Amino acid sequence: MNAAENPQSTENRTGELVPKIYDAEVVSDTGQNAERAERRPVPVVRRAFIECTGYLIGRVRESGRVARWRGLLAYRVRKFPVDVARLLWFLLRGHGRWVAKAWTGATYADLRSDVRQARMSGDTQARRDAQETIRADAKARWAKLGIGMRRALVTAAVLTVVLVLLALVEMLVDRADMPRWLVAVYDVRDFCVAAVRFTVSWLAALGPIGWAVAAVWEGRDRTPGAAWLTQPDRADADSWVDERLISRALAHLGVAPLNAFFKSGGELVYLTAARKDGDGTFARIRLPLGVTADMVADRRPTLAANLGRASLETWPTKGDEDGVLDLWVADKGTLQGGAGDWPLLHDGVADVFMGVPFGLTQRGLIVNAPLLEANWLIGGRPGQGKTSAMRTLLLGAALDPTAELWVFVMGESPDFEPLAPRLSRYRMGMDDSVAADAVTALRDLTEEMERRGRTLGSQPGRPPKVSRKLADRPGLGLHPLILAIDECHELFQHKKYGRQAEELAVRLIKRGRKYGIILLLATQSPTKDSIPKEITRNVSCGVAFAVADHIANDGLLGAGRYRAGIRATELRMKTDRGTCVAVGITDEPWELVRTFYVTFEDGTDLVTPVVARAMALLAEHGRPVALTTAKENEQPAPADHLADIAEACAGEKRVRTQTVLARLIAHNPDEYGGWTLTDLSAALTRHGLAPAKSHGVMVVRADDVSSALATREDEQEGEEPREGEGSRGVLPDRGNTPTPPSEQGKRGKGRRFDTSRDAAGSPSNHGGETAWPDSLPTAADGA
Repeated sequence: MNAAENPQSTENRTGELVPKIYDAEVVSDTGQNAERAERRPVPVVRRAFIECTGYLIGRVRESGRVARWRGLLAYRVRKFPVDVARLLWFLLRGHGRWVAKAWTGATYADLRSDVRQARMSGDTQARRDAQETIRADAKARWAKLGIGMRRALVTAAVLTVVLVLLALVEMLVDRADMPRWLVAVYDVRDFCVAAVRFTVSWLAALGPIGWAVAAVWEGRDRTPGAAWLTQPDRADADSWVDERLISRALAHLGVAPLNAFFKSGGELVYLTAARKDGDGTFARIRLPLGVTADMVADRRPTLAANLGRASLETWPTKGDEDGVLDLWVADKGTLQGGAGDWPLLHDGVADVFMGVPFGLTQRGLIVNAPLLEANWLIGGRPGQGKTSAMRTLLLGAALDPTAELWVFVMGESPDFEPLAPRLSRYRMGMDDSVAADAVTALRDLTEEMERRGRTLGSQPGRPPKVSRKLADRPGLGLHPLILAIDECHELFQHKKYGRQAEELAVRLIKRGRKYGIILLLATQSPTKDSIPKEITRNVSCGVAFAVADHIANDGLLGAGRYRAGIRATELRMKTDRGTCVAVGITDEPWELVRTFYVTFEDGTDLVTPVVARAMALLAEHGRPVALTTAKENEQPAPADHLADIAEACAGEKRVRTQTVLARLIAHNPDEYGGWTLTDLSAALTRHGLAPAKSHGVMVVRADDVSSALATREDEQEGEEPREGEGSRGVLPDRGNTPTPPSEQGKRGKGRRFDTSRDAAGSPSNHGGETAWPDSLPTAADGA
């Protein structure tokens, strides 16, 4: 190519810069973009799949269960040499035990031991019996051996003959020419031979393995449990509680019969194997002969040390029998924390018929303390939480708008001051007037108990006790009534009022529970002199914080509790503050309870907001604080069932029972709202009447009702009241004659409440209005 043909090269040689020119064609990129768009989602999906897979794998690796199994696997890998050595030892010891058993059976070592013992004890008859047993067993053994060998030889001879004959026939005759039945015989023979060969080949391979497994199982440790499966991620892995550890702890307890039992190779019987029970482990053990649960409970510190626990975390108690040990061992450190916030601290209401939150059991469960049909005795050393426990019970009851609360503090203590707006009666102090008011309250409750008994007897069906349905009817006055006495030993030891207080309290505890009357007693001196024995014997719920000795322990929890291993003496001062041993609050024989604490101290008052909520509940339900006083001053005359039924007949001769019931409900919904035809029949039966059948339906005859009314009036006009009836808690008959109180003939005593209430409640202030003839007497009538 010359310069003329390529001017560009010529210009370059002359030094002039000439730009290059490229020939190109503009092409549309629509197709390329579409193809790129189609390929783009594939990496995105792959990336999303990888990310999701990685996330799931990460979550699985971080989960608690995988972490535990990973830790357990790593632990077992580290312990692999030790495990192999243990298995080899088990293998050798298993063969040794087999040899020992075989030698014992062959030489009658067990029976010969009986002969030696009989010879040493001088029991000729026992020695002769053991020797005769050896001779008889030897003869029987050789006889059985001969019979077995004879049967084996006969069976082998018969099989040999049959197999030889089948082989000769098969050599002489082709199987195709044989009869069908003979072919079936050869098929059975071939199948049996193949099965034997298959079994022998597998036994040759698996036999040694099975033999080794059996030897290891025979040579394993005799003590139960599987400590080698301890999970290493637990804080208490070094003292994991199982049957092995329990047996070892009991073997080193220092009880002579237990030591002899374990030395002779005995094995404990676990009626309930060690299992998880709340925040601890529970086991039930049948103890050997000569050992009782009390012996183990007496050595509780040693047992706790052997189990690697504190005494507070180890609770050996007597089971259903003296020879059965119930053992509960807490997980390390679980009993050192508090119970947490009270469940009703910020919101919620309570129902005393269902119980109120009281604390956490040793199993970590919330205890709903029973109040209805229960009486409480709470005690312990000063400053251990007995007053705050009683305050918690009262706070729960205060959140039930149907409950009425009375509190008497026999000392100068402000613990119950925030509850004052919610209390119907409240006295605090150490002077005689407080003791006198407390005795007056007890006496008023005994009279209230009698009144409630009469009221229950007048209800349809005559219910035996107060129920929620009856408590919700304000006109009956059967609401729950709770009397709390703090430092009650000061009242029972009072020189002037102590004897009266004791008699009245015992009467209330024995009979008041079914009438909705509850007694809460707290003391720091639970001795036989300060707390009457009848109170300790009859209270339903006993609560013991840290106490000094077994006398105080049994004075609070009941006789024999200390010997049974239920001991508050193990609780430590200050360290276990707020923790108590309680009986009767659940179905269990005892509970170790960490009580809820509603703070009331300098700078923090969580009690007052709860009381404010309780007052709001009262206002919402339209109930006064002093329910009993309001009932006595403002309660309308009780309904006269017979008169109301006569009015419901409305002049008709016969009225259907359904119509009478509907008219009664319309007339007095509060009284008859829950009635049924059965209740109507019961009301008629009390007056000697009964529904009659007319034209195929049940009716009430107005003439019969009018005659019953006239008869009742005649009887009441001709009957004189009997003085003194109805006192001392004796329930009246089921009749309609009112029972005057025992103080009717006395003068100058006045009412048992304020004089202002007396003036409002006297009959003269009601314009001489007379109650229905069959109504029950009120407190105002007896004043």
